[in-house]
Amino acid sequence: MKLNKIYLKLYYITIFIILFASSCKEKENSIPYAKVDIYINVNSTQYIGLNSIGGWVYLTGGYRGIIVYRKSTEEFVAYERTCTYDPEIQTAKVQVENNGMIAIDSTCGSRFILIDGSVYSTPAKVGLKQYRTEFDGNILHIYN
Repeated sequence: MKLNKIYLKLYYITIFIILFASSCKEKENSIPYAKVDIYINVNSTQYIGLNSIGGWVYLTGGYRGIIVYRKSTEEFVAYERTCTYDPEIQTAKVQVENNGMIAIDSTCGSRFILIDGSVYSTPAKVGLKQYRTEFDGNILHIYN
């Protein structure tokens, strides 16, 4: 009987911890969902920025725009241009710095590494929202 009481107490403590932890989620990375299903021909002059490794372009789409970055000859990444620190700021858009390797949100100052979208400098603690990509040698498909 005593063992059942111990299990019951552990059960309630576990439930309390789970509920408390889920109610303390950070505001970061609460970027609203936006359907993304974009196809681009990376060989088009419209996307000349993607012709070389380390190149990038901005696209219309997502919640506030998309950054597409070429990691290698066969691999691309696509990120939401909304900063994860405070997605509700309407005027903020993440922009690629002149070096082409880091993106910055000029409103809060957060910086992100374009190779993987991770945080380079705070106040953001969560990396950029990433969209899926598939590349067939000519056409890049960006989607969620």
